[in-house]
Amino acid sequence: RGVGPMFSGHVSKKEHEKSIYNYDSRGEQELSLQVGDTVHILETFEGDKRGYSSYIHLKEAKVEGTGQQEIVIPSDVPLVLELGATLREWAQIWHKLYVKNKTTLFRGVQQMAYSLIEYRSQIVSGTLPKDDLVELRKKVTAKIDYGNRILGLDLVVRDDAGNTLDPDCTSTVSLFRAFETASRSIDDRIQEEKTRLQNLEMRRQSLFSTVHTYSLLMNLKNFVCNIGEDAELLMSLYDPDQSEFISENFLVRWDSMGMPKEIEKLNNLPALFTDLSSSDLIRPRLFLVCQIIRVGSMELKEGKKHTGGLRRPFGVAVMDITDIAHGKADDEEKQHFIPFQQQLIMSPLLPSRVIGENEPLTAVFNKVINTREVNHKGQGLFVTLKLLPGDLSQVRKDYPHFVDRTTAIVRKMGFPEIILPGYVRNDIYVTLLQGEFDRGKKTTPKNVEVIMSVLDDDGNLMEKAIFPGAGYDGITEYKSVIYYQVKQPSWNETVKVTIPIEDVGRCHLRVMFRHRSSQDSRDKSEKPFGMAFVRLMKGDGTTLRDGRHDLIVYKVDMKKSEDVKTYLTLPGTRAELEEKEKQTGKTLNNSVIPLTKDSFQIGTLTCSTKLTQNVDLLGLLNWRSNPEELEQNLQRLMEVEGGEIVKFLQDTLDALFSIMMETSDKDTYDNLLFNALVFIITLIGDIKFQHFNPVLETYINKHFSATLAYMKLSKVLNYYVGHAEEPDLTERLYSALKALKYLFRFIVQSRVLYLRYYCHVLPSYSDADKYVDKSSLFSDTTFFAFLNVFDPVELSVLLTKFIESIPDSQLVRQKLGCMCKIVESDLFKQPECRDVLLPLLTDQLSGQLDDHSNKPDHEACVQLLSTVLDNLDRKDVGPTRVHVQLIMERLLRRVNRTVISMSRNSPLIGHYLACMTAILKQMDDMHYAHYISTFKTRQDINDFLMETFIMFKDLMGNIFPADWMTMNLLQISVFLRAINQYSDVLNMYFLDQTHFELELWNSYFQLTVAFLTHKSLQLESFSQEKRNKILNKYGDMRKTIGFKIRDMWYNLGPHKIKFIPAMVGPILKATLVPEPELRKATIPIFFDMMQCEHNFSPSRTFDMFENELITKLDQEVEGGRGDEQYKILLEKTLLEHCRRHRYLSQSGEELALLLSSLLENLLAYRTITHDESPELRMSCTVNVLNFYKEKKREDIYIRYLYKLRDLHLVCENYTEAAYTLLLHAELLEWSDKPCAPHLFPGDSKHVWTQQELKERLFQEIICYLDKGKMWEKAIEMGKQLAKMHENQMFDFMELSQLLKQQAQFYENIMHAMRPQPEYFAVGYYGLGFPTFLRNKVFIYRGKEYEWLEDFSLKLLSQFPNAVRMTSTAPPGDNICNSQGQYIQCFTVKPVLIVPPQFKDKGVPEQILNYYRTNKVDQFQYSRPFRKGAKDPDNEFATMWIERTTYITSYYFPGILKWFEVKSISVEISPLQNAVETMEMANEKLSNLVQQQACDSSISVHPLSMMLNGIVDPAVMGGYTNYEKAFFTDSYLQAHPEDFESIEVLKHLIALQIPLLADGIRIHGEKSTEQLKPLHNRLLTCFQDLRERVEKHYGVITLVSCQCHFGGCYWCHCLPVKLPSFKAVCTLYCCRTIHLGLIPFSPPPPQATPVALPPLMDTPGPPPRSRSFTFPFPMFYHVKPGLRVCF
Repeated sequence: RGVGPMFSGHVSKKEHEKSIYNYDSRGEQELSLQVGDTVHILETFEGDKRGYSSYIHLKEAKVEGTGQQEIVIPSDVPLVLELGATLREWAQIWHKLYVKNKTTLFRGVQQMAYSLIEYRSQIVSGTLPKDDLVELRKKVTAKIDYGNRILGLDLVVRDDAGNTLDPDCTSTVSLFRAFETASRSIDDRIQEEKTRLQNLEMRRQSLFSTVHTYSLLMNLKNFVCNIGEDAELLMSLYDPDQSEFISENFLVRWDSMGMPKEIEKLNNLPALFTDLSSSDLIRPRLFLVCQIIRVGSMELKEGKKHTGGLRRPFGVAVMDITDIAHGKADDEEKQHFIPFQQQLIMSPLLPSRVIGENEPLTAVFNKVINTREVNHKGQGLFVTLKLLPGDLSQVRKDYPHFVDRTTAIVRKMGFPEIILPGYVRNDIYVTLLQGEFDRGKKTTPKNVEVIMSVLDDDGNLMEKAIFPGAGYDGITEYKSVIYYQVKQPSWNETVKVTIPIEDVGRCHLRVMFRHRSSQDSRDKSEKPFGMAFVRLMKGDGTTLRDGRHDLIVYKVDMKKSEDVKTYLTLPGTRAELEEKEKQTGKTLNNSVIPLTKDSFQIGTLTCSTKLTQNVDLLGLLNWRSNPEELEQNLQRLMEVEGGEIVKFLQDTLDALFSIMMETSDKDTYDNLLFNALVFIITLIGDIKFQHFNPVLETYINKHFSATLAYMKLSKVLNYYVGHAEEPDLTERLYSALKALKYLFRFIVQSRVLYLRYYCHVLPSYSDADKYVDKSSLFSDTTFFAFLNVFDPVELSVLLTKFIESIPDSQLVRQKLGCMCKIVESDLFKQPECRDVLLPLLTDQLSGQLDDHSNKPDHEACVQLLSTVLDNLDRKDVGPTRVHVQLIMERLLRRVNRTVISMSRNSPLIGHYLACMTAILKQMDDMHYAHYISTFKTRQDINDFLMETFIMFKDLMGNIFPADWMTMNLLQISVFLRAINQYSDVLNMYFLDQTHFELELWNSYFQLTVAFLTHKSLQLESFSQEKRNKILNKYGDMRKTIGFKIRDMWYNLGPHKIKFIPAMVGPILKATLVPEPELRKATIPIFFDMMQCEHNFSPSRTFDMFENELITKLDQEVEGGRGDEQYKILLEKTLLEHCRRHRYLSQSGEELALLLSSLLENLLAYRTITHDESPELRMSCTVNVLNFYKEKKREDIYIRYLYKLRDLHLVCENYTEAAYTLLLHAELLEWSDKPCAPHLFPGDSKHVWTQQELKERLFQEIICYLDKGKMWEKAIEMGKQLAKMHENQMFDFMELSQLLKQQAQFYENIMHAMRPQPEYFAVGYYGLGFPTFLRNKVFIYRGKEYEWLEDFSLKLLSQFPNAVRMTSTAPPGDNICNSQGQYIQCFTVKPVLIVPPQFKDKGVPEQILNYYRTNKVDQFQYSRPFRKGAKDPDNEFATMWIERTTYITSYYFPGILKWFEVKSISVEISPLQNAVETMEMANEKLSNLVQQQACDSSISVHPLSMMLNGIVDPAVMGGYTNYEKAFFTDSYLQAHPEDFESIEVLKHLIALQIPLLADGIRIHGEKSTEQLKPLHNRLLTCFQDLRERVEKHYGVITLVSCQCHFGGCYWCHCLPVKLPSFKAVCTLYCCRTIHLGLIPFSPPPPQATPVALPPLMDTPGPPPRSRSFTFPFPMFYHVKPGLRVCF
């Protein structure tokens, strides 16, 4: 936001615009804009914004504040503003999810954000209808709440309109309930989402437990099948396990061209299968079946002479929709393909093609269901399916885009789970089952067609009464499918018969049977051969019973069969025939119409809300026709099956109350009517029919009209209550009490209706008493209804007396529930009524919540209390101050103690906390003062404050979920106000010397610090938007309580010393809160503590304070508190105060600097703790533990040792982990002294002696050393332990194990493979590195098989922005002082330090190898460079070496894999370089020859390559380069000081010959046929080389001897460690030469020391001694022809 200078001219009205594009400024006078930025236009130049109109969009807004405090609030709908804020917040999280590669959540947030953007555009468009807008608001808020929950954001609660609830305008209890409801709703949504992915069965059960009626939407998109004739598709729901159809048919007619008959419905033929109950959908299997009926000729062939219009079975299509019905699959866009299975039909012309088919279509699709094998050849149906909750009306309301007037409504063949009043249905389903027909004169069975129609008693056809399927109008005559030449056809075709209710009694079904011929000419002559009928209603008025009916087939006599009057006198079914024959005693052979031998069965199912098949229920419904049987019918009503009653619930209730009204002047039927009503109400209360409760509610509220019913019902109820002791009435009274809720509803509603239509006057208490007995008032759900009948105050008195008359220990829950309903009624809103009721309520609650109460009903109590508090916190209830005071006096302490005693896991704890918060919120200052005055003694106040402080600390932010931010902040703000009130009480009653309470003050400080540091108040951790909301609503509550802590501390005066060191930690927590003003106010408390301890301490120190502060500072910083600003402010503040103090200036300054240093290390450690690099974490850990080691804080030091060990174990640095633990072991003694607590490991709860703990540590260290292959160190540790077991503990069993372990370690040293680690020098240059790395060089110990490139890549991965330097030379100041990161990495060679015990002895290579890379602190790196001009003939002459020796501060290995170094550089001349090169070559050759000689299994290829490189140096030229460079006269003249070195170089060249000779000999022994040519070549080259060397440099011969090594004998003694340059020089300085040979036993007799004369005449002082000792005999050729034996 800003004002560009280009906007100049006169000042116009303020405008605010939004940036709709990004814009990068091109000059100082332009603004850079991002999409969404707000631009405040202060001035315009003649209305022109100079080109900005394309980048910004004018928006209406209001501005609050000015300058920096200016807040621009767009004039959008609140929900739109919330959407924008939510999207901005989600966008930040979305970006973080992308960076962290959390793909699943990232995509989920993306989809939700896209949905919100779409919703926002719809709302902003302003084009949505009001209803759609309401629904869209619900979707938006649900989506926001769900997204906030899965992203860990705050839960937002809203009112019914979707607006965010303001805690200032909402009662505490209402806010809590809103949070609880919203949270539960989101939890359900998340659980549904989880179960959808993980456990779909649970989701299905959850879904079906909440909704009772469902609808299945199906849309037929296409039908692909080559029929060639018209077709009918009959689709229905089918249960294969029960072999029953659930729904009627959905009919679609298809033409011969493969298109629907209604071409406008192409690709869109929707049908809604409705009235499905949860029991229908949870069937184990549910299928959508489609029967395809071909309409045309008898068989599929052309020809005009063939009969047309015949309905013939063609095939089926079956789809398993169980998953969709169970809620496991829900994708309305997915098109499902249902494969088509054609029925194989018997052909009259080609009987050979018969495969036993002509099965009924039901049998065909049952086979398909069972086998699941369909040879569809690409033919079938394409449908979409979606399960919708709700009945037809609900679905039409909720999903108008799915269900419209073109959607066919397919009814369930049965009733929905709940039949609401007004639900009218009158359907009779008739199923043509099967028949058996005689052939007659035909040779083959008939092709039977069944023709069904509905007629009345006069023979008139009922027009369009038969519905073959939903989607089409009814037909008058239904013709069945024809099965070709089947004697026992089975149709299983179901049609729906729908006729007016008044016509059912005089209607019947007539069925005609006709043979159909395939030839048209024959077919016209065919007449019906049989007829059957059945009445729809029996003579007693009941409907035809459901089930199978075996109809009598009469022979057709055209005259008589069409005469309805004639055949209706005959029996229609076999059952009627048997009954009639039983009555007459005669068989009906000579009937008016002859009977045939044929048989025919149908099935019927009546779905009617007006027709019943129960004669007893029918008798009651038609009571006026037989009033003399009324008493009998009322008694029989209670024997009727419950399902039949609930089906006709409204009609049954209407009948009962009609009887009641029409017999109001008599009491004959009063008891029977009352009992019948109780029976029905009890029936509805049964779990089987509990879904009908809404039906009863609806009936009472909308359909009940009996104005005099209250008189009869109350009269009978009073009679039952008054005669309860009579045995006959006890059971009836018990049933009546269970039905009391709805009995009172009827009574009250009747009385209200009576007053409405007759009196319009409310009765007095005495009048009401005539109708309602006081004892019958007790009901927990009906009191609110009496408000329309009684005077409010009188009713309040009545209720109070009634409840008080019930014993305290009886009907507790019912009493509390009753009182809760009273409070919820309008009665409690009136102040006068509250004056009467509230004392009763508080007395009852106080008694229940009393400490001595026996098993109080906490749930009912909190429900009542929360309802009371909720109502008192409303704006429309009048004055409440007195009522709040009453609750405070009677219940506050009770509620507090209830909360204290309640488990924190109790589901009621949140409710009680909300009630406590509500009470405290409604209390004003006078309430607090009055409440304290009610305590009788100072000790009572002390007890109250103590329990309150402890309770507040325990409850604050720990009960409500963390995402209930508004609720938590409200609770905290209320607690803050209470704490401030109680602070004054502390100062008033408990500050003077006499009444000072240390424990109480401690509790106060603990509470206030916990308040100050509570996570809900740490604004820095919130987004800016959330921070602003909190500040605007509550301010920074931390400052308020922080300043209060400061004031209360300084108020303590001489009592301060009592809080040191206990209060150091809490005050430290307060000072660490990152709020500058708060820190400045509280840090001086530290100086006050120092001063206080200094003054009261005999030694005039503040050691307690210092130790406690260091301990707590370590804990707090590690826990995430503290920062660089705190370090600076702490040091500055303490230094300022200490330097002004007379006695603390020096010691205080030392402490300030010490704390600053500690903070620096701790902050570095914490910063790097979360780094992915374990190496950086280890470095910081070592820095911190070294600090504590210096300060002798062993407790903290040990804690960091174990942190370091854990880091090493994660990285599998077992050696370093062992050395780390060794530091702990070194703090312990081998004694039986008990361990001090601070010496225990952090995870140990065992009490150890020092010896036990040290032994345990040694065992763990040895284990780690074994894993790290550091067996030498493990043996050393084991020897110490073995010595203790042998000499002090005398545990020989443990000693034997240790010795066995050591033996294994010795064997490992000699035989196990142990790769030597590489060492790397790493320099970190540049200011971009942390301080502990910046411009420093470290030596790193690599892992096994870790080479330079691998190590470098790992290093650079830790610092992805660093640049690897290519040069190994030290960098200049430009790099060291740059802001970047530069890493220099190269390999260094450790300098061997031979242990003293190995000096002058032959040591095996396996033993020496350990010391080459371990117990080292010096490393060398040689960098070649040139001095002078390059010699083109010989580059070795000018090749100098810069050797850098790095010395580390610690030996390797140690507690780290790296240590910082200091370096020393030395320049080495080309001649010295040559000597070292020859030394290394000879050493390498000697080692390789020894390995090949000792182990025959080693491959010979390495030896081949090395020998070939020496004897045939094709490229490098070999030693001849040295001859050219150093062995010339000109070089000796120029460098006379190098004469001795030249001689040494010559000797090294000569020494190489015997080594090569042994190598070639071994090579010849191990060479294969493939290597023979190479070996021959090597021999030839070696002979030439040998001749040249021995000619110029003499002969050196190594004498053979037999040696035993490694369990084998070999016959040549080879040097392992050849003389170095210094060793060779000892020929002239008289030092003993150590060649490091392998020892052998016994030494040959020739190996005796000899004294040698000078080898040559050389200038200079004579040598001091010329005695040389060699451990083996060798011949050393000094001059040609002269041999000297050593």
